[in-house]
Amino acid sequence: MGAVRITILVVAAIAALILMVIVGRLISHKPAPPPVAAAPVKPTTNVVVAAHDLTIGERVTAQDLKWQPWPADALNPSFVTDGQSTVAPPAGTGAAVANQTGKVAAEAVNAVTGGHSPMDALFGAIVKTPVLANEPVTSAKLVRGGEGGFMSVVLKPGMRAIAMPVDVKTDAGGFILPGDRVDVLQARQVDMPGSNGQKPYVVQTILHNIRILAIDQNAQAPKNGAQSAIGTVATIEVSPADAEAVTLAKAQGEMTLTLRSYADAGGPSGGGGGGTFKIGTVRIIRNGQASDTTVTP
Repeated sequence: MGAVRITILVVAAIAALILMVIVGRLISHKPAPPPVAAAPVKPTTNVVVAAHDLTIGERVTAQDLKWQPWPADALNPSFVTDGQSTVAPPAGTGAAVANQTGKVAAEAVNAVTGGHSPMDALFGAIVKTPVLANEPVTSAKLVRGGEGGFMSVVLKPGMRAIAMPVDVKTDAGGFILPGDRVDVLQARQVDMPGSNGQKPYVVQTILHNIRILAIDQNAQAPKNGAQSAIGTVATIEVSPADAEAVTLAKAQGEMTLTLRSYADAGGPSGGGGGGTFKIGTVRIIRNGQASDTTVTP
């Protein structure tokens, strides 16, 4: 083979290698993705929220509350805030106005609270309704100092709290918990004509659909997952007239609580709604012959 042919082959091989390198780079090269436009930054405001689940009757401490950024356009007037924007809006004339507004709001808060954080005013309050973790804490969910005791605030307007003795036998085996709805029954002996001195027992539903406020001193269901609460006193919510009926019934005989279905909790509540006497059978002995007779009052 001549030198010229060898030279041509060498040059062709080098050209092929160069072409392969160029093609490989073209294949591996990917165009850069177009830049993503940054989302506009929305201002937020610090809001007081629960640091963990708060249950009825708890007294609020510094460990129970925390600040959490909240979108400024989603604020509710009932939220407790620090009065300042934590994320500045875009630069410009609007930013200067917003910053000035935040300063004025902060000065107003300081003037009202004496320089203390708005959160400080919530310490020592009692939880009136359950608050979930990270849920905003509002004044409507707390009972503050000077607003009365916990039980007096939990009561609905016009209602009364009255205690009645219970035990495992008279409170559905201990399965009645605070917040449940019950009927109140009473059993007692009555004088009946023709009963030869025997006093049959009568049972009457005194109250219907009554809310249990507390078992002993516990106004909340057990936190350890227990499905029952054994106590000696049940505090119930009744009207003034029903409180008198309960007081009279306690003096006349033993009272029993019957647990109502959760689906039946929306019915009418109170007394005077169809409670009837149920009389036991009376055994009458005449001339040595015994007979059972059902009587009504």
